[in-house]
Amino acid sequence: MIWRKLKDSAGPTLKAEERDRELQLRAALLLLTAALAGCSSLLPRGEQLTYSPWNSFAEAQQTFDRIAPHQTTVAELKQMKLDPKGNPNITILNYSDILGRFLPSPSINAHDLDPGVQECIAAKSECEGYEINLQTIKRKRYGNFLADLFNFRRKTDVAGYRFNGVLLVKNGFVIYKLTGGQPAIHEYEESVNPLGPLQSGEVVTRAIQ
Repeated sequence: MIWRKLKDSAGPTLKAEERDRELQLRAALLLLTAALAGCSSLLPRGEQLTYSPWNSFAEAQQTFDRIAPHQTTVAELKQMKLDPKGNPNITILNYSDILGRFLPSPSINAHDLDPGVQECIAAKSECEGYEINLQTIKRKRYGNFLADLFNFRRKTDVAGYRFNGVLLVKNGFVIYKLTGGQPAIHEYEESVNPLGPLQSGEVVTRAIQ
């Protein structure tokens, strides 16, 4: 009788403790869910930047648009931040480099080249080139944090631009210019690995239209 009374009196206390533990477990699960929902900000990000006085492809192109062959001087190029001594991403091309770039094959007739290029080749060592290569590539992972963390599925957004330009200079004047590149790069990469960390999957890259 005494044991039964003690058991009955302890019953409400045990039930209260069980309810408290259940409430604490539910609260912990809610906090964990909320935390994981905000964990996408913890996914890796990366940038591949080239030093540049310009912040975009358009700005670089606008600078080159101001260059007029046989008019723009080397001193003016320096004011435009196109000085190989001040811009670490400008490569100086010598006569051999210029030949290899514009006459890579004997089948190419030099007379078919732009007059500015012909003038530079004829001048030989008196002409040199400036090659500018710039790029800004930003990579940002997004998606499910746990799937990314354990390598089951990783999604990456890739965006940026690439700009390249060539200038030929003779006797202190620009005699030829050429620009190119990719004004807007936007790609989507996805890697799916059913075995997670036990597998290195193939990355599928698609350009975003």
